[in-house]
Amino acid sequence: MMKLSNLQRLLAMLMLCALLSSSLTIPAAAAGFQDVPAGHWAETEIQRCAELGFFKGKTATQFGLGQSMTRSAFVVVLCRFFGWETPAPVVSSYDDVPSDAWYAGALEAAYTHGAVTSQQDHFRPADAITREELTVMLVRALGYGALAGLPQERSCPFEDVDTNAGYITMAYHLGLMNGTSATTFSPDRNATREQVAVILMRLHDKLSAPPAARSTILSKNNFQPDLTGLDAALIPAQSLDRTGKLQILIGSHDAAALRSHAQEAGIPALLYVTGNSAALRGDRSSMAQALVNAVEQGGYDGLVLDIPSVPAAKTAALTELVSATKTALDGRPLQLIVEAPSRQITVSGGYDYAALAAAADSLILRVAPLETTAGSTAIAAVEPLEEVYFALSTLKGVVPAEKLGLLVTTTGLVRTRTGRNSGTITTEEIFSRLAAGKMDGYYSSRYACAYLHNTNSGETVWYLNEEAAAQRAQLLRLAGAGAVCLSDWGSASAELLQGLN
Repeated sequence: MMKLSNLQRLLAMLMLCALLSSSLTIPAAAAGFQDVPAGHWAETEIQRCAELGFFKGKTATQFGLGQSMTRSAFVVVLCRFFGWETPAPVVSSYDDVPSDAWYAGALEAAYTHGAVTSQQDHFRPADAITREELTVMLVRALGYGALAGLPQERSCPFEDVDTNAGYITMAYHLGLMNGTSATTFSPDRNATREQVAVILMRLHDKLSAPPAARSTILSKNNFQPDLTGLDAALIPAQSLDRTGKLQILIGSHDAAALRSHAQEAGIPALLYVTGNSAALRGDRSSMAQALVNAVEQGGYDGLVLDIPSVPAAKTAALTELVSATKTALDGRPLQLIVEAPSRQITVSGGYDYAALAAAADSLILRVAPLETTAGSTAIAAVEPLEEVYFALSTLKGVVPAEKLGLLVTTTGLVRTRTGRNSGTITTEEIFSRLAAGKMDGYYSSRYACAYLHNTNSGETVWYLNEEAAAQRAQLLRLAGAGAVCLSDWGSASAELLQGLN
């Protein structure tokens, strides 16, 4: 846990995408290496790395194809890639690194940003970097050292990995590293310069991808919100009761006002229908037709269906309802909000993710808060990063990544000293308490989540600040996920929205 004033990592992460798309280039002499034959498997990536300034050749005409990269050279490459400043250290952090070495500033920057640690006195700068070492540094540079170091429910796919399995598995799940075969990673094999170029360009392309499509659930208490930056608005006008009948949540006049406001802003207005899983006992064809009738009669552009806590016994019924509804919508979009796979909850839920994704246009994952205690602090981490990663890695190969999204909680969760749920709190009230000194502000690197804590009362408030939102947005980009849905537009703070950018 750390105080909010320590924002070094946040600043580096927020600048990352801007740096990747900036004019960080070196002269054109970096292109056209004579030792890289036309048609070589890494030719394009080598060319791009040189043009972007991440990589220089051994000389103006020789790239060094097939040669191993040293550990010192790799930290220099990392600093160029992430745009880290590299001031020369007064005293080196490692016994075998002179403070005036050409790479000393880069190594200190890598240490500051967590890519390397001081667990050993020696850095071994001239040694060739192995595939395992490269993977660990890269994952740590992305800010996922704590996440990769957690016990993994998912076993490493490679039989020859004995150490740092969490890092290697994570890099594999995020599509940054491949094995040398289906079952081997060759962790001790030296990484060549062209392999590093390919890995860097994979990461560059993922981080430079457009931001995820952004939608939000509107509130009847906020009829004229500024919808700038949104791709869709969800109108919570109706719900399915236990019998499968639609019930009115917002009067038709108010619902029409919200819908018109969204459409006039140039974004689709989607009817958002919550439901009770008991409704799945009814006739699914009739329910599907009723849902589509509500869309058409209300003038909506599509439908978002949210039936939480579906038991395993209702799996087929939910899939049937979704398939029937999508067919009846006749090309209009259908999104589903579903419970995410969870490392906390071992009981299987009633979501056939593959079948639902095949029927619907997208699946928005609702990630359960992580509730526990640490000393006198009650933890209720909102969309904890480890749970988001678990869900994305679980669904890798099951659901197309571009069909996945994340439901982002815009309010705070309040917990007493004993961990009892005291409800939610708006971000306006969160910042008011912080500014008034009523609670101290912290950031949990374990959960990538901000929280306020009152030592006297034992009350804690967990919420997503700018850094937390940025880390989730980055993870979604790396996984290729295509959407973010905000739980309440009226409670979304400016810093949370900035982090999602």
